[in-house]
Amino acid sequence: MFESILGSSSTSGLDYLNAGVLAVSGIIIGIIMAITYMKTTKVFSKNFIITLAILPLLVTVAILMVNGNLGLSFTIAGIFSLVRFRSIPGNSKEILATFLAVVIGLALGRGFITFAIAVTLMVCLLMVAYNMIPIGSKDNDRKLKVVIPENLNYLDVFNEIFEKYTYKNELEKVKTTNMGAMYELSYTISMKNNVDEKKFLDDLRVRNGNLNIIMSKNSDEELL
Repeated sequence: MFESILGSSSTSGLDYLNAGVLAVSGIIIGIIMAITYMKTTKVFSKNFIITLAILPLLVTVAILMVNGNLGLSFTIAGIFSLVRFRSIPGNSKEILATFLAVVIGLALGRGFITFAIAVTLMVCLLMVAYNMIPIGSKDNDRKLKVVIPENLNYLDVFNEIFEKYTYKNELEKVKTTNMGAMYELSYTISMKNNVDEKKFLDDLRVRNGNLNIIMSKNSDEELL
């Protein structure tokens, strides 16, 4: 059974030893989470890694300061999670990592060190395991972003080209650009085996008037 190291001190006060143990635990767990995230993610920012490493400690301190008020603890934990979501949009793995950091900080703030460690190890092991399983996007999956002039019908402008080079394509997003004079189309496509990608891009360039085209491996990351 998991027990809190705080005991009655959670309502009567906090001694230096318990505060130090919880703070060090938050730092160590944050580092473990950050390392796991880096090992299981191809593209990440340094700022997010630093945030992920420090966030459990900050949430722990915030929860300790509310002096055992569980309702207020959850409110503060929610505020910490919103800090990330009200900034630049994150992908699904960033949301998972941020939520885990908040949960771990909440557990540590309540004094449940062994529970926080157990949850961290379990989730990190799951992240490593799922990252090794060949699921999700395949080698032939691509993200494609194409700019076309406004006089072209974006719904079917590339239909015959896609039929020639891909076996699956999906228009995910349409955005106007250049003061509304152009459309920016974002696709998810699956290339046919052994196709010439350069010829595919050349055909697209002929159709869109040699405007910008970006193609990358399919992932959670948004095309820039």
